[in-house]
Formats: sequence, C-alpha cells, structure tokens
Amino acid sequence: MKALVFKGPGEKGWEEVPRPSVQKSTDAVVRITKTTICGTDLHILKGDVPAVTPGRILGHEGVGVIEQIGDGVKNFKVGDHVLISCITSCGSCANCRRQLYAHCADGGWILGHLIDGTQAEYVRIPHADNSLYPVPPGADEEALVMLSDILPTGFEIGVLAGQVAPGDSVAIVGAGPVGMATLLTAQFYSPARLIMLDTDAGRLEIAKRFGATDVIDVSQGDALETLLALSGGGVDVAIEAVGIPATFDLCQQAILPGGRIANVGVHGKSVELHLETLWIKNVTLTTGLVNTNTTAMLLKTVASGKIAPAQLVTHRFDMAQFLDAYEVFSNAAKENAMKVIVSAAEPMD
Repeated sequence: MKALVFKGPGEKGWEEVPRPSVQKSTDAVVRITKTTICGTDLHILKGDVPAVTPGRILGHEGVGVIEQIGDGVKNFKVGDHVLISCITSCGSCANCRRQLYAHCADGGWILGHLIDGTQAEYVRIPHADNSLYPVPPGADEEALVMLSDILPTGFEIGVLAGQVAPGDSVAIVGAGPVGMATLLTAQFYSPARLIMLDTDAGRLEIAKRFGATDVIDVSQGDALETLLALSGGGVDVAIEAVGIPATFDLCQQAILPGGRIANVGVHGKSVELHLETLWIKNVTLTTGLVNTNTTAMLLKTVASGKIAPAQLVTHRFDMAQFLDAYEVFSNAAKENAMKVIVSAAEPMD
C-alpha cells in the first residue's frame, strides 16, 4: 500500500509500505476513504515532536471501511463504515474509567505519533470497540473527518473547559481549523459576543460567516487595545488556539476578574505566566489534550444539521496528490486553506 511517511525533520515521502494486519484480538484494520492533515503533523515535520521517529506513517484523522477485525472486536464487523478517533482508548484502565481517554494506559494519542497513522490506504486501529464510531447512513464523510480531532478539541478544551455560558463575551485567539471549530461549538451556549482574532484577513472573513460577532486583524495595530475597547474592558472567556507566547499573553491581559483562560494551542516553548496578576482576579486557567468523550454527542449534532463542519473544508485532493496537499496546507495563508480532504480512489470490484 501507499502511505505518507515521516523520514526525519523536514522530510516526508508518499511511499510503498507494508499493509497493516491485525496484531491483537481487539484490533481492526480500516481502509481509509477520507483523511486530512493536522497542524500537529506540521509540528512533527519540523522536528517538534521527537517521539515520532523516521519511518512513521503520519495522520490521526479519517473515515473508512473495516477490512479486518480481531476475534475480540464485538461492536463492529467487516464492511462497516467508521469514523476514526484521534484518541485510542482501551475503555478499562483507570484513566479511561473517568473518561480521561487522552491518557489511556494503552492508548491516548498514538496514531501517527507512536504507531502508524491514517495518512495511508490502510490503518490498524487498536481497541477498535472504543476507538471507532459507526458512520450514520447517508452522512457526509468530509464533515465527519472534522469529528476525528478538531471539533472535539475545540469543544472540549476550548468551550467546555472555558465554561462558555449564555451572555458571555468570548475571545478566540487564532482562526485556524481548531479556532474555527471552537467558534462553531461555542454557539451551543449562546454567548453574547464571539470575538475572533487573527493576522489573516481571509480567515477573519470566514469567521464572520461562521458566527463571529466581531473580528480583530492583529496585523493592523494594537490587538489588546482594540479587544479591550471592543469588549468594554475585557472578556469573560479567552481561548488561546495558536500556541505561541504572544497569543497566550494576550489572553492573560484581556481576561476579566472571575474569567476563564482555556489554552487549546500546542506550545513548542515556554510562556510567561503572570500569576502575580491572575490570582487576585480569580482567573481560572485550563489546558489539555482532547479526550474525545464528546464525539458521540457531536456526531448526533452534525447528523441533525445543527452544525456543519464540512464548511471548514477548502481544498480536496486524491491520495496520489498527498504531497501537493501538504504543500497547500503548509502555506495556508497564501493558499487560503483551512482544512484539506484527501480521498482514496474507489476500490475495484
């Protein structure tokens, strides 16, 4: 089979590799029909995630069809269409029993990280009963790819952790895919203002269409001053969705007393934490890796049409164009790219 292989920092290839097979009774092998590229994959290619070693197949998102199952898989059968969760969970360890699936003793974020991932024609999924979800009949598979990672990430680590409530003023710093997913799901709770900040004017226009009440182009002046003036002195919830010190600091400076800072962005280096000002303002700060414990609920919400994550897709490629897809996604501002979908060719009868 063909797969996108990490060959070391700055190097990748679309190469012929061995097809996976069932290794444990709880495994399933899934034929990928649609997958995507995540910002985390770009971090890996830069060498920011040293646990990913050369030869690893990247990717942790996708939908597909089960081709093979182990004897211990009870909830699925060969031929089932499934959504692949970015988080693998055994369902029985101490962390899984409290829905902390990100820290499963035999899983967590392992796809495209510690084991081969979904940017391939086939992928092996450990603990299939707890790590796959049935695709509803007639569902839009492109929309469901957004449920592998970015939608639950924005919802759980941004909206829920930030305790977004009716009437709140909310600032989302970063209008990338996860920031947009946060914007879409924050609207479940009817905040009074949803303010999106970014340096990309094109993404800010998209944010307006997706429900932002206000947008701030950070490249056009003092973003903090603009945000404070727009919000009347600060926001109830500040959601950091970039992962750099400057955006985290902006959240710290913009938060109101009693407010919540929810850090969603992946930080590659340390930030300056201003506890000397946060403590006296009764500010709550949260961080986290997605657990995907809301995926089943989000599936129902998408199926009902209450939310339409397929609108995040801007570019489409065939698997043979995987390297082109990476080029576009790596130059998102230039290419006006949000999420790319990479689709497999239809199987031959």
